[in-house]
Amino acid sequence: MDLLEYQVKEWLAKRGIPVLPSQRIDHPTDLKRLKISYPIVLKSQVHAGERAKAGGVRFVETTIDAIAAAQNIFHLPILGELPEVLLAEAKYDTEQEFYLAVVLDTALCRPVLLGCTEADDIDWESASEKMQHVVVEQEFSPFYARRLALKMGLQGELIQSVSTVIEKMYQLFVEKDLDLVEINPLGVSSSGQVMALNGNITVNERAIGRHSDLAEMATKIVKRYTSSETIRNLGDWDVVEMHGKIAILGNGAGSVMATLDLVVNTGGKPGVCLNLRHASVTETSPTTFRSRLEKALKNLSTDKSIQVILINFLGSISQAGEVSEVIGNFVENSTTEVKPYMARSNGNKNRRESHFPRLVVRLAGSEFETARKYIATLKTPTDGSIVVVENLDEAVAEAVRLAKSTAYNRRF
Repeated sequence: MDLLEYQVKEWLAKRGIPVLPSQRIDHPTDLKRLKISYPIVLKSQVHAGERAKAGGVRFVETTIDAIAAAQNIFHLPILGELPEVLLAEAKYDTEQEFYLAVVLDTALCRPVLLGCTEADDIDWESASEKMQHVVVEQEFSPFYARRLALKMGLQGELIQSVSTVIEKMYQLFVEKDLDLVEINPLGVSSSGQVMALNGNITVNERAIGRHSDLAEMATKIVKRYTSSETIRNLGDWDVVEMHGKIAILGNGAGSVMATLDLVVNTGGKPGVCLNLRHASVTETSPTTFRSRLEKALKNLSTDKSIQVILINFLGSISQAGEVSEVIGNFVENSTTEVKPYMARSNGNKNRRESHFPRLVVRLAGSEFETARKYIATLKTPTDGSIVVVENLDEAVAEAVRLAKSTAYNRRF
């Protein structure tokens, strides 16, 4: 998960790293209440790079010019992304600009400090010749930061001021379980004052659940960029969002994608496809495969665009007995909820208004036969049986047939 610039600077400021006076702009009229003295710079808050070249960074000197520029930037897509927020920031004159970063080297399994006396438009093809690095091999100490400053060729007071920034970057890196903390550029004024003018932060996705503030931030991002209400309810799950009638549940990324391909090849249209093998990265409390399956079924059953749920579980991650028990509870709860509705409808034959999707279950394992016999006894609210098979091709064919027959019946 990558943070936007205004979020990065909030984190840097809390850690004590110098940043310029700035203000978040949600609408051009917010500039009428600007608390920063002109001239200022307006920056588009998107994840895409090359904002300045695309016109997403503007220097302005009056409120009228700022409002006009903000209106333009809000409607300017950069690599297909429109900003929802702008950053208004004080102007800053620099004499020198440096590149600093703390990054997780997955090959070394250690954090690495990076520094370069060239910033902004770094030529990454030749960066290895100019980029200095220090591997944090043991418990961190200020020695590592000063060593990087010296390798960069810094002298005098700059050694202390830059190494102090590096120390605080490293503290933030460890505290938030990050993959990257980058300041590009770190500006140095004529008086020797350092200032973080721009930066990037990448959060390790598997660490999000350990931090409630990160989980909340990630959940907001998912809801903002997800069109399906079902996916928004599920949060940041391992999901493929499509717009067909057949939802797919699997216990591995490979099995989910293989099932999706088979549905398409058989003439069906996949809908929401979920991999339940792992918990959502935004979950702050422990979950089990059982609880994830229960939540998935409950949410999918409320999506009226889903006509069939195709379950494809194999291996030891989900025991067939446990799966059949979850399905049984799901059917029982759905039947209980539907009965009051049916009574209120005065015998209306339009039972599909209750929306209980057809279920096709493919299980593989030693408990298959027991699970099949148990599921066969279940009575669904729609008086339809649940299909349980051991062969995936049969399961896919049945799911596609049911989706098409349901669509046909809805037209008449």
